[in-house]
Amino acid sequence: MLALNPSAYQAALFSGNTSVKLTGCSVMSNSAQSDAVKVQGSAALQADCLIAVGGVSLSNPVTTVCKSPITQALPASDPFSSLPAPAAGNPCKTVNGSKSSQTLQPGTYCSGMDLKGNVTLQPGTYVVQGSLKVNAGAVVSGTGVTMFMSGSNTVSMNGNATVTLSAPTSGTYSGVLFYGDRTGTSTSSTFNGTASSLLTGAIYFPKQQVNYLGNFSGSGGCTQVVADKIQWSGSTTIKQNCSSLGMKDIPSAQSVAIVE
Repeated sequence: MLALNPSAYQAALFSGNTSVKLTGCSVMSNSAQSDAVKVQGSAALQADCLIAVGGVSLSNPVTTVCKSPITQALPASDPFSSLPAPAAGNPCKTVNGSKSSQTLQPGTYCSGMDLKGNVTLQPGTYVVQGSLKVNAGAVVSGTGVTMFMSGSNTVSMNGNATVTLSAPTSGTYSGVLFYGDRTGTSTSSTFNGTASSLLTGAIYFPKQQVNYLGNFSGSGGCTQVVADKIQWSGSTTIKQNCSSLGMKDIPSAQSVAIVE
């Protein structure tokens, strides 16, 4: 998990009744602020390590593999900085909001995607020119999909929706499930879902804050989050051994040692 913003307060924030278990995964913030990684309220966090260019602020003890948080670290590089944006296609595709069950094909959705009922996404790349909304009660599934949010468009998932999506395991967008446009302005996308929801792949929003609010605890899979800022207030178990799923590792930051 990597928060890219170099100057934000609480760039990686765990709050509320959060219970997050990150297996084989560290929390890294590139922010130079004293609370670049912050755990507050009754939040419970397990991770390999907490790493920050600035500092780490804890209101509760955390469980880590490393002996203590690593502060004053060198910033981590963006693992997806060279990933190209997909080109918009023609003609535009649309979602039929009146259907209780539908199968969608990859392509460009010029008016966004408002998903209700049972929705199956066929494998491929979806260019979303508008918001992506998953409504309450929706059941959304898809294998081998990449959702590209064009411009400053955002994702909004309702907490009563069940979403099971996985990224491709090969090709240009191997391992990338959600990709937020680098040309967008600062905004936020919200990922929420039931305990049986599962997002397998990278959630990459270099210009947006990602709010991870859901109880994403489905078995198997792997999730990476790389965003401008990250806020976590859900109950989640995430695994980070993702190489078999076509995902690249997030590079580890190195600490700075002062030699006298």
